[in-house]
Amino acid sequence: MKFFLSFVAVLVAILLYIRFVPSAPINPVLPVEQGQEEVNGHNSEVPKGSGEEEEAGEENHSSTSIAPVAPGQTYGAAISPDGALPMTALNTALGARDSAQVKLVGKASAVCQAKGCWMTLPTADGKEMRVRFKDYGFFVPKDLSGHDVVVSGWAYRSTVPKSELQHYAKDAGKSEKEVAAITQDEQQLTFMADGVRVVN
Repeated sequence: MKFFLSFVAVLVAILLYIRFVPSAPINPVLPVEQGQEEVNGHNSEVPKGSGEEEEAGEENHSSTSIAPVAPGQTYGAAISPDGALPMTALNTALGARDSAQVKLVGKASAVCQAKGCWMTLPTADGKEMRVRFKDYGFFVPKDLSGHDVVVSGWAYRSTVPKSELQHYAKDAGKSEKEVAAITQDEQQLTFMADGVRVVN
């Protein structure tokens, strides 16, 4: 009987602790400032690196916490170039599946000029695959375009809404006319990277 009463007392204590002691949510929803439109977390608060990113206007953010482009430099999770497939092998790696975990090597062709929060890699069919960064936990330098990089993560097929395509076009520095010319959703290959490594 004593054992049972002790067990009940411990259980009640644990339940009271859980109920009344505040704890941080496991996956908090971050606030979006009033008047801002959130596009895939683009405008949400991003964890700051040791350099503490400071805002310099709504679309102009400093990137002091982002290490400069250099061969071997990694952003996000540390990854090795070993076993990376060329972009031309992506369709084979995906096959008929909607997604696949892969490591790819290709030449960065465009980078978000607002924060460095996405980049694109050309595919074998001449289109662009947008590479986003897991949980917006890291950025890449805005001058990464033209460098060969290795990305590790998930490639997947998705339908990108027109509004998101327009948002990306603005980030890339396209003119208002070019942004307005985007009038339809688009089927695209997208990549969610947990790490990026500069090859050269």
